Amino acid sequence: MRICVAGAYGAFGTKHLDALDAIDDVTVTAIMGPTQSKIEAVAAARGIGFASTSLDACLARADVDAVILATPTQMHASQAVACMKAGKPVLIEIPMADSLEDSQRICAVQKETGVMAMAGQVRRFNPSHQWIHNKINAGGLKVQQMDVQTYFFRRSNMNAKGEPRSWTDHLLWHHACHTVDLFQYQTGEVVSECFGLQGPHHPELGIAMDMSIGMKTPSGAICTLSLSFNNDGPLGTFFRYICDNGTYLARYDDLYDGRENQIDLSDVAISNNGIELIDREFVAAIREGRAPNGSVHDTLDAMRTLDRIEKSLG
Repeated sequence: MRICVAGAYGAFGTKHLDALDAIDDVTVTAIMGPTQSKIEAVAAARGIGFASTSLDACLARADVDAVILATPTQMHASQAVACMKAGKPVLIEIPMADSLEDSQRICAVQKETGVMAMAGQVRRFNPSHQWIHNKINAGGLKVQQMDVQTYFFRRSNMNAKGEPRSWTDHLLWHHACHTVDLFQYQTGEVVSECFGLQGPHHPELGIAMDMSIGMKTPSGAICTLSLSFNNDGPLGTFFRYICDNGTYLARYDDLYDGRENQIDLSDVAISNNGIELIDREFVAAIREGRAPNGSVHDTLDAMRTLDRIEKSLG
């Protein structure tokens, strides 16, 4: 499998390059980024044969079988469409788009071309959440409530590496997207009721810096999500699963019961790295000619829910 990573020197492009190194019979043959000197430096450091500022140039290459898009959110829809029309399966970093309309366009092009497209809903693959999902599928667990906190201290336009970036992040269309999809994935239901509340917009970035979201499924499971770019403290997303048969706390790739006893996740997956696991699923689905877990069609309901929440913000 020969892969192009677009956005290769950004925070998550770098994570994908590292993850792909761990997968047998996978080679990164091309990388793309907006600054020629930077992308050439990454290619030289990693021994990658082709580097360009043009995604079209990468798509035209015979030695590119598939593409991972780790580019700015606002580019995802048009770039995903270009990949599919070029016959290249594509994994789109979360979110696949920042609107329901663009998400639907991606799904329509996937049906039209038949080329596989996967959304980067990495929470489906983190071992902590996989452990919960396996228990649910086995009939031993049912989610009654999820309480989730997504906190950053990001009052300027910086990426996860602490570097300035050219695009603006979004609490709803990026960070809430993780939890909205995960809640529907773990409950096996589409949200029937939802609302959002937002705090003041940043005077320069033009985005809400604090947000609260509530959701409910038809069977009665509820989810409360708090998000902030103003939190000066531990950063990241923390999940509390309150279930019919236990309470569990998921902190990225670690899982604890409700009394803070750590749960052994060593037998859940081949790796403890969620990015590696989602990349493995992408590669395996291409090789096996099947739809991946987290296809753009699987995750479209999350985008529909985000659209409803956005409309409730007023």
